[in-house]
Amino acid sequence: MTMMQLLDDVMEGYRLSEKEAVGLLHARDRSLFGIVAAADRIREARAGPVVTYVRNQNIHITNICKNLCGFCGFGRRAGDEGAFCDDRETVVKKVELALERRVTEICLLSGVHPDFTAETYIELVASVREAAPDVHIHAFSPDEVMHAACQSGMSTGEVLTHMKRAGLSSLQGTAAEILVDEVRRIICPRKIDTATWIGIIREAHRNGIPTTATIMYGTCERPEDRIRHLAILREIQDDTGGFTELVPLSYVHPNTLLFQRGLAGPGATGREDLLMIAVSRLFLDNFRNIQVSWGKLGVKLSQTALLSGANDLAGTMFSDDVSGDAGASGADFFDPVLMERICGDIGRPLRQRYTDYTLV
Repeated sequence: MTMMQLLDDVMEGYRLSEKEAVGLLHARDRSLFGIVAAADRIREARAGPVVTYVRNQNIHITNICKNLCGFCGFGRRAGDEGAFCDDRETVVKKVELALERRVTEICLLSGVHPDFTAETYIELVASVREAAPDVHIHAFSPDEVMHAACQSGMSTGEVLTHMKRAGLSSLQGTAAEILVDEVRRIICPRKIDTATWIGIIREAHRNGIPTTATIMYGTCERPEDRIRHLAILREIQDDTGGFTELVPLSYVHPNTLLFQRGLAGPGATGREDLLMIAVSRLFLDNFRNIQVSWGKLGVKLSQTALLSGANDLAGTMFSDDVSGDAGASGADFFDPVLMERICGDIGRPLRQRYTDYTLV
């Protein structure tokens, strides 16, 4: 079967196998344009012409982290220069600033502080909920849920239940990186393993807590590893329907130990970035939304990604210290005026959304 025949079959409803998807990731000539065009047509059929974004605010709680992953330039040990951990008063002030910016979503981002307990996370959510009763709170990774459970002698299910009662609206599908343990032992050896990540995500979905799905690519993984990761997400979505979107995260390399020690190259190329978006759209037939991480791709490549299968420009964010500390520039704020310009330039309407993808 030729590649064009395969793409035609996918557009007629055929579900790609992992082997076939890996083959598409290997495209290196003008066949790339056939793949992204097919992905764009499927995006049109599944998600329509609208490009969406959420007005949100990232709030960084602490950069002190037990994991100190090799791909991260954000984490610090307690006592390191630049290490910080905000108290409740500081967090509430950041929430008040977010409300002044008319956000509909607050995203809590943090290192996995070794001293945080389940009570710490629950009280943090409750404080934000009290200060912002009508805002969607998107917070915490499965790794943080497991850490909270271990610290407090609770099950992960109990932690999720208490977080939800305190005001958590959705869980971050981060700490996934690449869901292949051989890769994880190199890039994030202190994080939970693949099976644990899957288990906590499924628990969240059963508990009525939606999550994002992420993939962080471009370190030392193979195309086969990227597709295995997507296959795991597709299997979970078949069972639970609890993922709101896929967020592909291109590895930002300059200030990371993985790159400095020669364990990873200088991140994905533009070809790989576009194919990651396009093949994800073709492979994940049970996902409606695929997001562009503009802070990692830059504005111009993000616009091209919208022609490659993506339908969402993520959020305004107002700050992204994680990407910035890793070496990304211009990752702090995306003005909707600029979003409007790049979407209008490709003939697509831009609409503000809520976290659940209903339109404002």
